Amino acid sequence: MSKAAIAEKEKFVDAFAEELKAAKAILIINYLGLTVEEVTNMRKELRENDVSMKVVKNTYLRRAAAKAGIEGLDETFVGPTAVIYTDNADDITEPARIVSKYEDDYDVIDIKGGMLEGKLTSKEEIKELAAIPGREGLLSMLVSVLQAPVRNFAYAVKAVADSKDESAE
Repeated sequence: MSKAAIAEKEKFVDAFAEELKAAKAILIINYLGLTVEEVTNMRKELRENDVSMKVVKNTYLRRAAAKAGIEGLDETFVGPTAVIYTDNADDITEPARIVSKYEDDYDVIDIKGGMLEGKLTSKEEIKELAAIPGREGLLSMLVSVLQAPVRNFAYAVKAVADSKDESAE
């Protein structure tokens, strides 16, 4: 292999290591068996939610993970592997939610494991995380809870006003 090719691969590993180091959530999946259209749709949905997906050789993954200081994921770098990651600290659950949805829809996807905010996570933990509503859903639930007392008070005032109108007639 030429020195230029080796340098190019080393440059790729260094750049990918920096991306992994900045990532708040990393998921390792086996995607083999999806059609091109299904992978394209998943990538599009991931991209729309500020999440990246890369298919990288396992040897490069091991090297990038080691350079990024990520330990414990080596056993997931076996077979066909895609890395899904985000540096968006606002919603680290989004990658898990999207991948989990695709895993439910297509039996061929297999979540191997991952890392959330520097902690190793298992497939089961990722599935549990995917069940939690996203930031927008949680904010909507909060607004609904905060509006309930005001709404109930408004109904009570209206009921009193209606009863006074009926008694005045």
